[in-house]
Amino acid sequence: MPEAYAFSTIPAKILLPIDFSPSSREALEQATVLAQHFHAEIYLVNVIPEGLNLAGEKKEAEDRFAVSVAALTAKGIKATSSVEVENDIAGSIQDVIERENIDMVVVSTHGLTGWHPLVFGSIAEKLIRLVHIPLLLIRTEKPESSAKVSSGRLMEWW
Repeated sequence: MPEAYAFSTIPAKILLPIDFSPSSREALEQATVLAQHFHAEIYLVNVIPEGLNLAGEKKEAEDRFAVSVAALTAKGIKATSSVEVENDIAGSIQDVIERENIDMVVVSTHGLTGWHPLVFGSIAEKLIRLVHIPLLLIRTEKPESSAKVSSGRLMEWW
């Protein structure tokens, strides 16, 4: 196996792509259990497609991540986060994997993408094809709606 793709059997840094959907919350809970078990760090990432109200979307994601990082830190887990701006969401996640030396990815199967997967394929499917490190796919029920959770109804994690 080429050195570029060599990995430890015990992850030290777990990447969790988050879109703030109920499914990504479930993935966060599973990543938390793994991080506690392996004494690993969690790296949270939200990728915002380029478009209107970029500053507002980025600020909202950073505020939600502040809550998540505080909750993880209170559990004794080292956590960091970043908000990326890119239209190629899976490609941006791959860039984070390489830049941050990620050992494992935890991703949910359903997010807030609406009709987008029907045309372009889901982010989870693309990651399965792209990443060369362990990937834990959290299979969740398809959401009833693809509407975003309003910031007034923040979940426990964000």
